[in-house]
Amino acid sequence: MKVSVIGGGHGCYAAAIEMVEKGFDVTLWRRDSEALKELSQLGYLNVKDARGERQIQIGSGQGELALTSDLTEATRQANLVIIPLPSTSHDALAEQLGPLLQDDQVVFLPPGTFGCYLFHRAMKEAGNTSRVAFCETGTLPYLARKHGPNKVVISVYATRLPTGVFPSELSEHAFSVLREAYPSVEPIEDGLSGALMNAGPIIHPPLIIMNAGPLEHFDAWDIHNEGTQPAIRSVTTELDNERIAVREALGYQPSHFPLANHYASEGEEWMYGRGAHGKLTDSGDWRENIELHSHRYMMEDTRLGLSLIVSVGRWVGQPTPVAEGLLNIASAITGRDLYAEGRTLENLGLDSLSQDEMRQLMTHGIQR
Repeated sequence: MKVSVIGGGHGCYAAAIEMVEKGFDVTLWRRDSEALKELSQLGYLNVKDARGERQIQIGSGQGELALTSDLTEATRQANLVIIPLPSTSHDALAEQLGPLLQDDQVVFLPPGTFGCYLFHRAMKEAGNTSRVAFCETGTLPYLARKHGPNKVVISVYATRLPTGVFPSELSEHAFSVLREAYPSVEPIEDGLSGALMNAGPIIHPPLIIMNAGPLEHFDAWDIHNEGTQPAIRSVTTELDNERIAVREALGYQPSHFPLANHYASEGEEWMYGRGAHGKLTDSGDWRENIELHSHRYMMEDTRLGLSLIVSVGRWVGQPTPVAEGLLNIASAITGRDLYAEGRTLENLGLDSLSQDEMRQLMTHGIQR
């Protein structure tokens, strides 16, 4: 299977490494040609995880990772296109990628913040009528951090990936491809269901907003360790209850993967398996300097992710007071109207649809 990994972030390098180790023909694309040149000159990617430390060679041979800054070259004939990038990158990338996609390709957004619709729409607007499945899941398949231009530490691999496909009529083909790369994918209803599984807008907004004082005061602060206190966990739980209520109002079925299971030592296994939170905090990789106004927890998970939940709640008639409150506080902190800038149904032009029309859209995609 030919796999393209799009982007140069932590999760992108982790995905490229895992796909090479699974024996696929893998190409890594990133826009930064200088960074690719440096990686090519270094000659390998070094990965460290629970299995130990090893190297992935850079090159075009069997078992090696190919590099390119040409998006056309990266995606040509790819069976699976993996985009483990922040959703803040989606608008520009979707416009670039839309004309290039081909019949039977599967595009995987882990996670997507309803990016499945954004990429599908961009493809249609480019006049591309190819049958492409856009899939999104609830979390990045890795807890990973880059420790240099060619060094990656993967603390945890996802064990369960609830995944929705847009349009859902392409689900059978999509999962036949996805399961080769990620056997942990679990089919759920559709792309919107996948978007409402995204854990980032539940975990991160309370952490960055309620830790705003320490984040401004200290040079480095681990919001997943000393920043995850009972008061914050209580807010996170209520926020997650709102997400689940929105899902239920739309008729989506359990499991809703409640975030509380991420922290629990028993009960239903969450996306990263048991004990993942402890592995994350033990690694020390999340002790960092977080700039409140620009960090992805604010600009992605709050501005785009929370706004999506709030807008879908408003559309379906399900109140989301905690989500709205966090958005309002975040807007006060940043001096920006984050809902107005958000990935809302209003901004996507979908707020006037009836629920039946939305179901038709999720099933068949844009018909034009």
